[in-house]
Amino acid sequence: MNKITKLLMAAVAVVTLASCGGNAAKKSECCGACKDNLPVGLQLYSIRDDMAKDFKGTLQKVKDMGYDGVEFAGLFDNSPEQIKAWCKEIGLEPVSAHVPLADMLADIDKVIADYKAIGCQYIVVPYVTEERRPGGDKFMQMIEEIRSIGEKAKAAGLTLLYHNHDFEFQKTESGEFGLDFLYSSVPADLLQTELDECWVKYSGQDPVAYLQKYAGRAPVVHLKDYFAEGEQDGDPYALIGLNEGEKKQNTAFEFRPLGSGLQDVPSLVAAAKQAGSKWLIVEQDNPSMGKTPMECVAMSMEYLKSITACCNGNEAECKNAACEKTPSKKAECDGACCSKK
Repeated sequence: MNKITKLLMAAVAVVTLASCGGNAAKKSECCGACKDNLPVGLQLYSIRDDMAKDFKGTLQKVKDMGYDGVEFAGLFDNSPEQIKAWCKEIGLEPVSAHVPLADMLADIDKVIADYKAIGCQYIVVPYVTEERRPGGDKFMQMIEEIRSIGEKAKAAGLTLLYHNHDFEFQKTESGEFGLDFLYSSVPADLLQTELDECWVKYSGQDPVAYLQKYAGRAPVVHLKDYFAEGEQDGDPYALIGLNEGEKKQNTAFEFRPLGSGLQDVPSLVAAAKQAGSKWLIVEQDNPSMGKTPMECVAMSMEYLKSITACCNGNEAECKNAACEKTPSKKAECDGACCSKK
């Protein structure tokens, strides 16, 4: 290496440090994804009514927003082959699918065949009914059911994931949270995590620490923001059409676009990268803030774009769009990725 080359490399290093506020060690902690950004998919349950009306057209809109992939929540009577063709034409990766546990138990071979035909890498248990939750009569049975499904998925070249809510954070007789008991009971080669960070935080746990706990076992992470105020005496599941008859508490709890609620999204993105995750999946069960479902998921993507702008020559954009929307991280951003004004 000649002297001129060494000088040029040194100059590049100085410029890189300067663009991050002179604190390269804080880059990923501040902005979460200064380089090597993880691909972002959308859980299509977020826009289920639009999908029902125009499946292909809605997929195109999702791609136009900037999403890299999708996670399915029903096929709406379209054939797997047709959906695969649409995803290829549009340029969306068919990442995963939420499939009701009842459907998997009824005909796991068909479930596997359908989603393999689409090109999905993962099938996901999205929700379990009360008797299969920690403390329920069928909790232990559910664990064995998941083990069996995981074995079939693995044999077919797919990976089974479990998508949590908050009820898995009830403790079992062993003293473990139900979610931890599930993951300790079923080996990692048969079951991986799909941590829904909204419900992790809502349950009172640290979503970053919980993701770090399952580093290497968290290929897909659900990014979901929410707002809660006061004592939660309602049922948040009533907001998404579950637990029919329960009280809806819209004023005390609502799902929100990323960057508009209580989550520290930049730290979650950084933690996902450190945990070896392969995909970030945006989900917003119901719209809020006077926006439509499509407007909400577009807002989430724009926010993610803003927080990954750091150290890519867009420090001012990061300052305005990311740091100001995450007050708890503002001081770190001021001293790290984002340029001071």
